[in-house]
Amino acid sequence: MVSDSHQRHLPAAYLSAGTSSFSDFLASAATGLLPGAGDSGGPAATAVAAALPHGTTIVAAACSGGVVMAGDRRATAGHMISQRDIEKVLRTDEFSCVGIAGVAGIGLDLVRLFQVELEHYEKLEGRSLSLEGKANRLASMVRGNLGAAMQGLVVVPLFAGYDEDTAVGRIFSYDATGGRYEEHRFHAIGSGSVFAHGSLKKLYADGMSADDTMLACMQALYDAADDDSATGGPDVTRRIYPVLATVTADGFRRLSDEASGEYASAVIDARMRAPDGPSAPLRQATRPNG
Repeated sequence: MVSDSHQRHLPAAYLSAGTSSFSDFLASAATGLLPGAGDSGGPAATAVAAALPHGTTIVAAACSGGVVMAGDRRATAGHMISQRDIEKVLRTDEFSCVGIAGVAGIGLDLVRLFQVELEHYEKLEGRSLSLEGKANRLASMVRGNLGAAMQGLVVVPLFAGYDEDTAVGRIFSYDATGGRYEEHRFHAIGSGSVFAHGSLKKLYADGMSADDTMLACMQALYDAADDDSATGGPDVTRRIYPVLATVTADGFRRLSDEASGEYASAVIDARMRAPDGPSAPLRQATRPNG
């Protein structure tokens, strides 16, 4: 319990009822704790942005009963590998998760703040935000980093979750200005996204089981690593594998490294026989009469 003497030394913002938004509270009471708030910008920020650790490729795909998200483990600083086992797919609450691409330090701070934001709302309101509301809150937080993003310190998240109202998995992407876009079926972000997206176009089918969707996402990350030097593929010698996570009616579940390794091994074994990966069967074209 806070004593009267301690209360007199606390700023008024800490003693008022406040709002259900924790980031709004920080903006009024402790602005310096917001991600990117301490960045003064200018040429110096632009010059160092490229040398900071960056997260790379994240993929998400809807599956039967929920959604799967997967991310490689590599962080790069310029042309160097700065970390081989970074975690870029993170739980945000019981029924949602987020993956980050861009400046890793700011991105991880953004995710931590978002996690507190959702917990703060639930404690004050007595209920959790809808999935749509969570996606909107994240959009406003990304928009708050716009000043730093204009100096090259860009963070772009990929948000996914299980919608309790409709019992389906949903995926949301963002741009650096906080623009929020709902993606359908699957999506990818990061430096290897174009290759991962192309791979999923071949392999993905509506109504896939979570198991098949995780395998397709692992194939997509393998293809991304095959063509993008910033994306890390399965590191068998160090036993470092892409992160695989599901969000269903049972909540968020991150697969263990051993379980992810089994999916990675299945992909690697198949690539030994077919280096370019599985092919999507072409549908029989309908020819015009005559």
